[in-house]
Amino acid sequence: MNNTTSIRNAMSVDVEDYYHVSAFEGCINKKQWNEMPCRIEANMERILALFERKSIKATFFTLGCVAERYPAMVRSIVDQGHELASHGWEHIRVTQQNQQAFTQDITRTRQLLEDLSGQPVIGYRAASYSICEENLWALDSLADAGYQYSSSIVPIRHDHYGIPGAPRFAFPAANNRLLEIPVTTISVAGRNISCGGGGWFRLFPYSFTRWAIGRVNRKEHQPCIFYFHPWEIDPEQPRVPNAGSKARFRHYLNLHKVHHRLEQLADDFLWGRVDEVFLKGFQQKQTGNDQWGLHGACDSSAV
Repeated sequence: MNNTTSIRNAMSVDVEDYYHVSAFEGCINKKQWNEMPCRIEANMERILALFERKSIKATFFTLGCVAERYPAMVRSIVDQGHELASHGWEHIRVTQQNQQAFTQDITRTRQLLEDLSGQPVIGYRAASYSICEENLWALDSLADAGYQYSSSIVPIRHDHYGIPGAPRFAFPAANNRLLEIPVTTISVAGRNISCGGGGWFRLFPYSFTRWAIGRVNRKEHQPCIFYFHPWEIDPEQPRVPNAGSKARFRHYLNLHKVHHRLEQLADDFLWGRVDEVFLKGFQQKQTGNDQWGLHGACDSSAV
């Protein structure tokens, strides 16, 4: 292991197939989903095998519709000691839901995941990180529904998501009833750049990710949270017809490099489940004040 700190970072997987992604929602009707070639079971087997080989326990943010269709896959996740968390039912962005529909969505998904796994489900991640300044009520809804943490905000400027002024590190929200864990960023020349996975992990050289996560650990003494999708290790996945050029670039870029990069990442840093990395410190520091929450002024202080 090349990392020089003992900080354990959080590894997470957004359990969705290639046809679920928001970039393709204009090309693929949801009624077609069950007719699409399934890739997720084989990709998840590779991921679970990688984590077992590298002795990594992770958090799997799982779509309800995927869990309903592949219950054995869900049981494999928990049987191997990983955390099961919610990614909503059908990858519907929060920006496309009102509060009532959102509450129904997160409640339905949590109930199914708990029924299948026999484990409490306390974590949530919004589709396409779609909790933003216009729908912060979602954080209260999550707390009301029994979730203890969310990882749904990215503190960057992006054409589809992000709250640039949000804290970079985990902060209490919803009147201190919920911990929000933003995807990890590095501050460069006054601008936040994502280093927590997804398309950025494929766009930048691996050396950038290693440098950025190492800097956050060593210089800022904070754990990072990293994420990827099962379809990102699958360069042979079917190509979606009629997708726009930007969507194609973002989705297919460097898929052939991801599995090897994940092996490097596993060797370079310590990794664990989101709940184990972040929740203990939050529970110890609960004070009843939402002093770092987005309902007031944003602050870069960390939990």
